[in-house]
Amino acid sequence: MSLEEEVKHLRYLNDIYKSILDEINVGVQVIDQTGNTIIYNPKKMQLESMAIEDVLNKNLLEIFNFKNKKDSRLLQSLEKGVKTNATKQTYFNNKGKEITTINNTYPIVKNGETIAAVEIANDITQYERLKKSVLKTGDTRYTFDSIIGESKALKNVIEAGKRATRTSSSVLIIGETGTGKELFAQSIHNGSGRSHMPFVSQNCAALPDNLVESLLFGTKKGAFTGAIDQPGLLEQAEGGTLLLDEINSLNPILQAKLLRAIQERVIRRVGDTKDKEIDVRIIATMNEDPIDAIANDRLRKDLYYRLSVVSLFVPPLKERKEDIPLLATKFIEKYNSLFQLNIKKISNEVYQLFYEYNWPGNVRELEHIIEGAMNLIIDDDVINFSHLPNHFIHKKKQSPKQSSTSLENSVNEDFKKKLKDYLEDAEANYLKAVLSNHKNNVSHTASILGISRQSLQYRLRKYQIYKQS
Repeated sequence: MSLEEEVKHLRYLNDIYKSILDEINVGVQVIDQTGNTIIYNPKKMQLESMAIEDVLNKNLLEIFNFKNKKDSRLLQSLEKGVKTNATKQTYFNNKGKEITTINNTYPIVKNGETIAAVEIANDITQYERLKKSVLKTGDTRYTFDSIIGESKALKNVIEAGKRATRTSSSVLIIGETGTGKELFAQSIHNGSGRSHMPFVSQNCAALPDNLVESLLFGTKKGAFTGAIDQPGLLEQAEGGTLLLDEINSLNPILQAKLLRAIQERVIRRVGDTKDKEIDVRIIATMNEDPIDAIANDRLRKDLYYRLSVVSLFVPPLKERKEDIPLLATKFIEKYNSLFQLNIKKISNEVYQLFYEYNWPGNVRELEHIIEGAMNLIIDDDVINFSHLPNHFIHKKKQSPKQSSTSLENSVNEDFKKKLKDYLEDAEANYLKAVLSNHKNNVSHTASILGISRQSLQYRLRKYQIYKQS
């Protein structure tokens, strides 16, 4: 091969190597004998939030901060010939951003002399942040006494929740966003024999698909590049309760794995070959009708049946408006303490608006409205219309106006309902009639209605028509 052909071939290989470094999903950094970076690929730039010009041809210790020089696995490989495999490392870039990686590092040796060192890094910064930000343990301050309301609808759910504290059966809590589903979950845990054990809460919608399995079930060292021995949420909740919020956001494949874990009380870490027994109570929540979630493939039917051994339907605020004064008083007390105010009450005019409003954001929205109003108060000790946040006033104006004219009073009340509410009332009344006609026999009623027994039981619990003993 001529010199020209050899150069051409080297350029060809160089282009291939560069393409590979640009595309692979691991960070690659190489330093020379002086500690200067000579190779720095795009993935490494991404996980360290650095531009190539900030790092290339510059000394490692000038760019990155380690607690000690010896904490740099790359420098240890260069200076001492140390090889490391799947070793966790935390350090900071020049902007102070914390970075956590799992690294493989090794020296590059030629003729017995170390001429460079290479680091292959997997980013687990997101994993570490998820563990800190979305994993909540020990924060179980709520009991059934914390749930505010005297309405019959709410009291029925509280009583059902209290009965659920006697066993370790799975619980499915269904309710719109902002109704207080986690309050019920914590109350069940605190009222049960597991109250002295961990309570672990996880929002399934907050889990990225590429991390969800390892977070739930844990990992075995060597399962994949950068994997370490790490217990998942199911293990961390051992002996206690695991709350899975928005269970219908979980990938169907993982729903199947979760079903196995609940049924057989065993899990297998990602990459492991052995099962591990667990003792965990599962409480799941969702903010949509489970039948709709099943029909739209967001919830496995078999998982629903397993989770809904106990089903609680938390009523929306629009169905228990008589609880608004109690809730409002509690929120005023809370923000009086936080804001060093002395607000005594809410005006009748504001209460009238509250009773007319439909509260799509439920109890959480009511709290935010009161907090917003108390931010606007200067000298008054009563929350008036002028203190209400603009966005609430705007939404209230957009809602259908109510009139006390004789013409409106003469209109049938059914014509004022939203279609969804009307259909639900109609369904509940029809179910009551058919069930009564068949002497409360669920199987016969389901057959007449043309639906499954489980589907009918769900609807009966939803509308609190009939409860199994």
